[in-house]
Formats: sequence, structure tokens, C-alpha cells
Amino acid sequence: MTRTVTDRPTDAEMIQTACRRVSDAILAVEGAESTGTDTGAIDPIAVNVVHLFESQAFVLVPTGGDAMAAVVDAPDGVAAMLEITDCAPIDLRERVRSLIWLKGVLHPVPADLERDLAIEIAAEHPDGGLLDIGHGSSMLRLQIDSAVIASGSGAASVSAAELADATPDPFWEYENGWIAHLDADHADIIDQLVRRLPRHLRKGRIRPLGLDRFGIRFRIETVDGDSDVRLPFPRPVTDVYELSHALRSLAGCPFMNSLPD
Repeated sequence: MTRTVTDRPTDAEMIQTACRRVSDAILAVEGAESTGTDTGAIDPIAVNVVHLFESQAFVLVPTGGDAMAAVVDAPDGVAAMLEITDCAPIDLRERVRSLIWLKGVLHPVPADLERDLAIEIAAEHPDGGLLDIGHGSSMLRLQIDSAVIASGSGAASVSAAELADATPDPFWEYENGWIAHLDADHADIIDQLVRRLPRHLRKGRIRPLGLDRFGIRFRIETVDGDSDVRLPFPRPVTDVYELSHALRSLAGCPFMNSLPD
């Protein structure tokens, strides 16, 4: 029986959201031979643009690199895995919030379609890296077969169909700035929110970790290690006004402005 999640994003939604703000990602091309190395293996490639559309991930790689050469020479595609690290926007003892692995088959995007596709992607996922297409970077398409996400709450497998049906959190573009703002300028609100946590969790150093339409997450750092905890809103929120009101209500200060303009 499938459980309906109502107090947090689904695992598929968390993957979609993390891919909208990639700070660290690695593309590993499997089972392909490189023409530029003696070992026959292609070194993993750092990727800074990952766009998910349904069950496909579009990434940018060096036009003259080994990965591009391997994929162009493989008419049926090349097995590959994309590893994405989702990091908190503030300085924590361990900044990683989750690790994501997308596994599938890598294909080239026809050169005459790259720019039109980049414009389409930029309309909903603006990223300066897209401007590098045709200037040292080319686009590849990973047809995803499976996905795995690991976080403080454990690891979960996500099917390609679940990923295709999911959407990113509506606040993905602003979350990092809001978390940094709360941490730097609103220690009073953080203190009030922390009082809503169970007493046994109010130990060590507690910092804001994430914010989405379902609630706010904290990282608890103690001498025994780190743990993450979620403080849910009474109901999911849909816009910035509702989000700000939900935060203020949880903090017990409904008239205080908790988010930047």
C-alpha cells in the first residue's frame, strides 16, 4: 500500500528541487573507452547544470571532452550515472543535505537543437551556464532508468515514472537566500521555532537547514554527531505570503516579518 505523504515533499520532489540548484555534480560514464587516456577509462566530469524534464536529465559537458566523444560514437547511447550533492547555503559542520544518484543511458543532443532547447530550459530554470553552449560546452541527455536519494532520514529508490510526475518545490529559487537570511539576521525567530521541537532534540547547535512548502528543517550538531529534524506547517503553503505567515505563526510572533522582501 502506498502512503500519501502530507508533511514533507516526496523523494521524487526532493530530487527535482535539488537539481534546480546544483552546486556540485559529477557525471560518470560507464563502460566506454576514452581515446585520450592510456587507461581506457573516462574520468568523472564535474557538471554545474542539471535540468530534469520528466525522466530525462540534461547536462552540459566540454565539447571536446572524452565524454562527448564517447557518446557521439555510441548510436545506442552509453550507460552513465549522475551524482548530485545538495548542500546547505550556510556554513555547517557538514553542509551536505542529501546525495542523489541518477542512473540511465546518455545520448547526445543534436547540435542544431541545443540552442532552442537551452532557451526552453532557461524559461523555467534560468542558469548562466546555458550561455556556454556553442562556446566550449555541449548538451547531453541522460534517459533516467532509476534514481536514489540519501539524506538524514535514510535512503530511498525512486522510479523514472515517479520522477517524471514530480515537480520541484515552488520556493526552490529563493530557499537558499531565505535560509541564509534567517540564520544571519533572525536568531530570535530561530530560537522561537526551536522551542517547538521535542525537548530531547533541543541540544547542541541548531541551525536552519531547509525550507519548503511543507515546513522548515533544522540541522542539530552535537558532540555525538549530526541529525536533521523537520518542523512541519499545519498545512502546505502555496505562496510567499502563506509561507511567511506559517513561519511567524510557528515562531509565535505573527506580526514579525520573517522573510526578506
